[in-house]
Amino acid sequence: MNNPILDVSNVHKTYGRGQNRFEALKGVSFTISGGESIAILGKSGSGKSTLMHCLALLDAPTSGTITLEGADTRSLKGRTLNRTRNKTFGFVFQQFFLTPSASVLDNVILPLKIAGVGSAERRRRGLAALEQLELLDKAKNKATDLSGGQKQRVVIARALVNDPRIIFADEPTGNLDSKTGSVVEDILFNLNREHGITLIVVTHDIDLATRCDRQLRIRDGLLAGTGQEAAA
Repeated sequence: MNNPILDVSNVHKTYGRGQNRFEALKGVSFTISGGESIAILGKSGSGKSTLMHCLALLDAPTSGTITLEGADTRSLKGRTLNRTRNKTFGFVFQQFFLTPSASVLDNVILPLKIAGVGSAERRRRGLAALEQLELLDKAKNKATDLSGGQKQRVVIARALVNDPRIIFADEPTGNLDSKTGSVVEDILFNLNREHGITLIVVTHDIDLATRCDRQLRIRDGLLAGTGQEAAA
């Protein structure tokens, strides 16, 4: 097993105060090794989306620590935080979050623009990502003209364009029919197994979850079972 890429120790996340206080995570601990595929499972309100947002540095825990490749993420602030998130992570969501009127290529290279990569290099890397997802012929098309499966492949290309170490996939097949969803799943697991990208999937789909190396089941803000049995 590879060295830990994410180490989560006693993470709590609380929203609100007083009578409105809600504890979404109640002391979660586990480790994810580089190159693993992990499914985070749980009912609505279980805390699984909160956990993903904390892992992806989109939100900060109220207490506890999340270590990314040996570095305590509490030390990451402002531009350093944004740069780390943009460089290290790729995101694939159920909602595509594409700009409909922009070209497919412009949608894919958005993370590179944010990172300040020059236009020629953005184009080169964007086209390479589209070719990898067999969408090179759609580069000039408007995103609004694509099918659901094509849009999700564009989203995966956008997730790949910064050469991420980790891809977070939140219900990645939720808006797709079963056949198209299966194709998208195959692409994600190929990236995991052939390219060593750590894959973290948040899903209700048991069939999708069982394709992952491990499942972390969240219930009422805690890991189901002993919790610690999920640690690598």
